[in-house]
Amino acid sequence: MIENFWKDKYPAGVPSEIDPDLYPNLLAVLKTACQRFADKPAFSNLGETLSYGELYRRSGSFAAYLQGLDDLRPGDRIAIQLPNVLQFPVAVFGALRAGLVVVNTNPLYTEREMLQQFNDAGAKALICLANKADLVEAVLPRTGIRHVIVSEIGDLLSPIRRLMVNAVVRYVKHLVPEYHLPQAVKFTDALAHGKHLPLREVDPPSSEVAVLQYTGGTTGIAKGAMLTHRNLVANMLQCQVMIAAGLGEGCETVITPLPLYHIYAFTFHCLAMLVTGNHNVLITNPRDLPEMIEELKRWRFTCFVGLNTLFAALCNNEEFRRLDFSALKLTLSGGMALQLATAERWRDITGCSVCEGYGLTEASPVVSVNPFRHYRTGTIGMPMPSTLCKVLDEQGNEPPFGSPGELCVKGPQVMKGYWQNPEATAAVLDADGWLKTGDIAVIQEDGYIRLVDRKKDMILVSGFNVFPNELEEVLSTLPGVAQCAAIGVPDRLSGEAIKLLVVAEPGANLTKEDVRRHMRANLVGYKRPKYVEFRDSLPTSNVGKILRRELREEELKKIGGQRTA
Repeated sequence: MIENFWKDKYPAGVPSEIDPDLYPNLLAVLKTACQRFADKPAFSNLGETLSYGELYRRSGSFAAYLQGLDDLRPGDRIAIQLPNVLQFPVAVFGALRAGLVVVNTNPLYTEREMLQQFNDAGAKALICLANKADLVEAVLPRTGIRHVIVSEIGDLLSPIRRLMVNAVVRYVKHLVPEYHLPQAVKFTDALAHGKHLPLREVDPPSSEVAVLQYTGGTTGIAKGAMLTHRNLVANMLQCQVMIAAGLGEGCETVITPLPLYHIYAFTFHCLAMLVTGNHNVLITNPRDLPEMIEELKRWRFTCFVGLNTLFAALCNNEEFRRLDFSALKLTLSGGMALQLATAERWRDITGCSVCEGYGLTEASPVVSVNPFRHYRTGTIGMPMPSTLCKVLDEQGNEPPFGSPGELCVKGPQVMKGYWQNPEATAAVLDADGWLKTGDIAVIQEDGYIRLVDRKKDMILVSGFNVFPNELEEVLSTLPGVAQCAAIGVPDRLSGEAIKLLVVAEPGANLTKEDVRRHMRANLVGYKRPKYVEFRDSLPTSNVGKILRRELREEELKKIGGQRTA
């Protein structure tokens, strides 16, 4: 039944299927796009723009340099640890053109995290930012990395601007600690050298792994999701057809604040916007809101991609509210639950509704999205074309439509498995290709899916299931609340009790009783908090997602300390 359920649910113009074999690999996508849109802008950053033609030439030079290294072979892994700068797409596509497997790496990683990922992936080469080269120096002797390429923020800017930007970063802002890596090669030198070397074009099969994307998955330590060329091409095409009615080809300006090393931004900006020849404006540090807003003033942007915490922060900024949004026609949200209050405020300020979607690393990542102009607020839309979804109850059975259960996904974008981890793969991916997401969802009879919460974040209060998303959604409507998180803490009587952690807006005079009164007015008794705590900030991931797990761990440590005191 589920196989045919969505066939007639998609709006007119949205196909129910895509051809995941339209391109044999990502390199064919790159070549086609860069030839077709050679003179169009591809990426802009810090006042410089890289055209599609320049992207192809520079990535070719970098690929030739990598192929010239004697001990690098096709299939070897190369870690790319860069923020949103022009070097990122050049490095990624250069590595792929050299036949290497890209390991996207967070530039904010600690020594421990870097060491774990580099060694698990078996990385032989690394491209890093000079700002973090001191950490590379510390971990390098304990890895199998043989080649290190160091880049500075302004490396692909015009000569004078490059000198100025790199000097400010190093000598004014003091963001480049001392390091000693005598074997390292400068990124600019690698490009210059590769420009004079022959390039042997590779043609990997679609089943070959293109990217190792690390994720915590549904459980445990970070694991490398093996995303093949076919996985990524399929998800690129799925994204393309779902937004085709909203975005044209070669004419859009897309604001890119989410990090390209994150799979959400990687697939959308480096692939879906690539195949459509559109222009990505890279925001290097979205946490610096004043600088980001200054950049926004320079563009008549037509698309903005973000997530709930970023939307909320921008809407609270007076300078942002004064921007010209007359060209904005598509706002995309993913990465975390979009709160209704945030969506409504964004629409009121910008005049553009937020299109919410859902995905996970193991699905390259997009699983579902609201079709353009057919938004159902509070839902994550419909499955991508050629994608099946179902929910399973605790007994592994499919409940009736409208009943919650663990969301399971099947489609050409679902990963090959976890890198060198068959046990973890078997735990989430069955023999028929169904991926267990670890998320609780409801499939509605109209075909739209409503996400309830993470399975592991669910709070069990006296036998009742309580989902933090619902509590946070309610609390976010209380004036004066900037951020909030709901977690379960151990309780002797009810098993678990609800604790709310709240960050108030500057100048707000919120009290715990204000919070309790608001929750009493909007929620049944067992969903009301037992504890309320105000904080100056909440821990967030690299894309701004609030980390409930860290908050729970903090609470458990407190309890453990109290018990041993």
